[in-house]
Amino acid sequence: MKENFEKAFAFIIKVEGGYVNNPVDPGGETKYGISKKAYPNLDIKNLTLEDVKKIYYRDYWQKAACDELAYPWDIIIFDTGVNCGVRTALRLKSSSTNIESYLLLRIEYHKKITVRNPKLLTFIIGWINRIMKLYRLCK
Repeated sequence: MKENFEKAFAFIIKVEGGYVNNPVDPGGETKYGISKKAYPNLDIKNLTLEDVKKIYYRDYWQKAACDELAYPWDIIIFDTGVNCGVRTALRLKSSSTNIESYLLLRIEYHKKITVRNPKLLTFIIGWINRIMKLYRLCK
């Protein structure tokens, strides 16, 4: 594992938090950001940090090829992959010119999904705060 994975993982755990089962969240039952929708065969409530670390490394860090990205792009793409999906993370990267434009595109992405599903407005402040924390981490 690349050294920055540990730093990125620590960031994710802080912003994702522990176990929640918010009926508004389309992911359903979630722990440390791992959702029942994405992993229907996992016992979400009993996931350990070690389980989650393996999932994040395999399904997000590696799939987004974060080891091949320079800092802070590796952490930015990883966090976006966790929050928005790896495909969205990479699509936003191909449409951006720098970190600031990338993070603005990410805010725009969240705006679009809340327009399509107004119930998600519950999460918009948290998503923007997360992006701001990411911006400060990478500066």
